[in-house]
This record gives sequence, structure tokens and C-alpha cells, in this order.
Amino acid sequence: MSTSNPKLKLLITGASGFIGKEVSHQLSFGGYRPRLMIRKAGDDCEICHLDADFVIADLRNPASLKQAVKGVDGIIHLGARATFESYKILKPSILDGSIALMEAAIAAGVSRFVYSSSLLVYDGSAYHVNADTPANPVLDYGRIKVDTENRLSEMAASAGMSFAALRLPHVYGIGDLYLKQLQSGCLILPGLGKNIYTHLHVADAATAMIACAEQSFSGILPFGDKSPATWAKYLEIARQFYPNARVFLIPRLLALLATTLLTPFRRFRPHPGLETPDAVRTYNFDIAVDPDLLWRDLGLTPSYPTIYEGIPAIAAQVKALNSDQSPEQIPELKAV
Repeated sequence: MSTSNPKLKLLITGASGFIGKEVSHQLSFGGYRPRLMIRKAGDDCEICHLDADFVIADLRNPASLKQAVKGVDGIIHLGARATFESYKILKPSILDGSIALMEAAIAAGVSRFVYSSSLLVYDGSAYHVNADTPANPVLDYGRIKVDTENRLSEMAASAGMSFAALRLPHVYGIGDLYLKQLQSGCLILPGLGKNIYTHLHVADAATAMIACAEQSFSGILPFGDKSPATWAKYLEIARQFYPNARVFLIPRLLALLATTLLTPFRRFRPHPGLETPDAVRTYNFDIAVDPDLLWRDLGLTPSYPTIYEGIPAIAAQVKALNSDQSPEQIPELKAV
């Protein structure tokens, strides 16, 4: 992580989420005392040990956000409904909630705002994405991310606030959907995985977001690690650490048909899932990002420049947690 500024007070929304937990850990152990926003008591069970302040607030309740932003210098905004559903379902938390958070931030005099966006603002057909590639979303999730980026950027500019929107790729780590399913012994994938996608270790995603807040970086950029790779290659590396896991590759068209047929029944599920037609389409996109984007602007290099270093590091962490050892005590793991 870059040099910390103990005087900088940062609010993290979605602090109990996959990326939010990593951001919270890096800040807490890096000399900050962040303010971690959770929706209800109990959501903090995996971060409650951190040197941090906690606040209960909900993006869908604008009144609750006033206390959350009071006295903070910057916001790293990760909270939202992270599912591939309709624009109407996503709007209350992603668009409306983000606008409410920005309004509260402006009223409180917050000076910097970092927003987690997505590579799904692109159409999935451009092989190399760079700073000049226009957004052209074909999924509702991508459309609402673009609309949120635009609205927040306009509001921040009017208030004289620095605003960064980072278009995140597939972020992997402990708690990542694919590795969790491999650990459980069964992974079902909606495609053959021959398409190239951009990946990023969760620690590097968190480091970049923190650096944007520290440096008051402004801009809207896609980014990822140094070497985009096919899903098949990602799976090939990961499977050597989970040799007993069963992997099922469902042809894309069959997966689309199955998820389309299941869509009417999704409303009966207590929690949102990723078994949707748009999730299938997402998995089969081709999106490779210019490897120097953002890193060059921030003066940083990723700790895990490719999945060849990142996935073995995650496997070592999992093994260390399961054996009560530190990662340094685990023998070096061989990448493919």
C-alpha cells in the first residue's frame, strides 16, 4: 500500500463485502482508522477486530447517510447490489443510493470520492480497452454503472470534489465466487472459457482504490493486472490447488436457455444470485484492458502482476488459514 496519511479520515461503504473487507484491512493495518459502513449489526463479524470506527447506514435510506459522512475527508464507495439483474431492481442501491451518498458527501464538505464501477460498461467485443474506449454497455448492470458514473462525476465537478471511477475487472481472492466453489468441490461454468478477460487480485484492487483517495485522483478508467488471460487459463492454474474439485462446463447457449427459464422463479429466492442470462453473457465477454492504465497514473505497480502469481498466493493464504500457519510458513506453490 502507498504511504498512509493518518490524518485522512476515509469512509468505506460496503465494508463487509468482498473488496470492502480488503480495503478495510489495508487501511486499518496501514495507519488509518477508517469508518466502516455496514447495513445492520452483525454484518461486521469479519471486520469487527479492525482498528476502525463503525457506522450503520443504508444507501436506500438517505437520512442515515448524514451521520456516516460527517467528518470524513474521503469516501471509497463499494456498497451496492452486485447482481446481474434488471435496471429497475438495481436502481435503488446503485444509482439512487450513490446519488444520495454524493449529496450527503457534498453537504458535509467531503473532498474526495472513489467509486467502484465495472468493465461491463463495455460491450464485450473490443479486444483491448484503453482510456479512449467509449462505454457501450449491452447489459443493464453496465448501463446503470455508466449512468451512475456520469451523475456522480457531474455532481463532484460542481462541488469541486475529486472523483475517480475505477472500472473493475474480475477481482479474485479469498471469498471470490469461483474459488469458493472450487473449494466446495464443485464449479459450474456457463461457457468453454476460451474468451480473454481481465483479472485482478483483490489486494491490488484495494491498493489502487486507496491510492486514488490518498492522491485525490480524478478520472474514469478501466484497469486490471498486467496480463489478461482466458477463463480456461485461470481455471487451469486454480485447479492444481483443488485437484479433487469437479468442474462442469455448460455450453453458452444451453446456459442461456437454462437461466432464462429460471428467471421467473428468482423472486422466490431470499438472496440475489448470479444465475441469470446476463451473468452468462458476462462470463463469455472478451475484455482485455491496457495493462498500464491507472497504475502509471498512480505511480504504482501491482503486487500480483498476473494470475500466475496471484492464484498461488491465494491458495497459500487458504492453506495457511486452514492450518493456522502464516503464509510465510507455507512452501512455495508452483504456478502452471
